[in-house]
Amino acid sequence: MSRRCAITGKGVLTGNNVSHAHNKTRRRFLPNLQTTMLYSETLSRGVRLNLSARAIRTIEHKGGVDAFLRVTSASKLPRELRSMKRDLEKRAAEAA
Repeated sequence: MSRRCAITGKGVLTGNNVSHAHNKTRRRFLPNLQTTMLYSETLSRGVRLNLSARAIRTIEHKGGVDAFLRVTSASKLPRELRSMKRDLEKRAAEAA
């Protein structure tokens, strides 16, 4: 499992710990990743992804995973969400 957000692409950054004596040692800045289950109410199924806290907030701000998938292009989505977007579009076409 890589330490990378599936939606935003945020990953590990590197830098230095700098002591009071100005000694520098390498360190890693880890992203705030959460293993999250995104549940689609329209499809009645979910998908489990590693998302950053910012990505979770973005999805909630857009109105949930269904609304987020409708406004986001498929090229910007991970493989798991692309199939979910296709199924949502099929369901919308059947309803229309």
